[in-house]
Amino acid sequence: MNDYFVHASSFIEENVSIGKGTKIWYFSHVRHNANIGENCNIGQSVFIGENVRIGNYCKIQNNVSIYAGVQLEDYVFCGPSMVFTNILNPRCLYPQNSPEHYLPTFVKRGASIGANATIVCGHTIGEHAFIGAGSVVTRDVPPHALFYGNPAKLQGWVCECGIKLNFASDTTVCHKCGLKYFLDNNKINRMESL
Repeated sequence: MNDYFVHASSFIEENVSIGKGTKIWYFSHVRHNANIGENCNIGQSVFIGENVRIGNYCKIQNNVSIYAGVQLEDYVFCGPSMVFTNILNPRCLYPQNSPEHYLPTFVKRGASIGANATIVCGHTIGEHAFIGAGSVVTRDVPPHALFYGNPAKLQGWVCECGIKLNFASDTTVCHKCGLKYFLDNNKINRMESL
């Protein structure tokens, strides 16, 4: 008996690793050699490509496509219908459908990606970053950055808990969870105390 759940309408190919407590819902497709961590929630009609790595406690909402070349660390949130790409210059006439053509994309621990966002391949989304709904990410995103727009740009900073931080000086405290941060040279660091 499995210690994870896969709905009968979903298709899981060979050599897939699925962690304990993970749930894969209706009409999803997981390609061979994918590795899905523990306690993940994979929504309806999700596509997970070959060799994709998904960490623990990730939540992937309905209609998300995660193509080969993408890696998600722990606690990543992928909003409904967001898309990862894996080829920078796709052409049907000149197929590039093998791993040597894929540009890797990394989504670090605790990052959130809003509904209908597109992540252009070859970039890293930093720890606890927040990508706004409908955004098109065309470059690396720093840790704790709030990015949105087309193309997405830095619009502020967010706490580990997801609340937008207000920096009146180079330090601030999250009004929701009380975590403390220091902003130095456009980089954010968590502090033990002020």
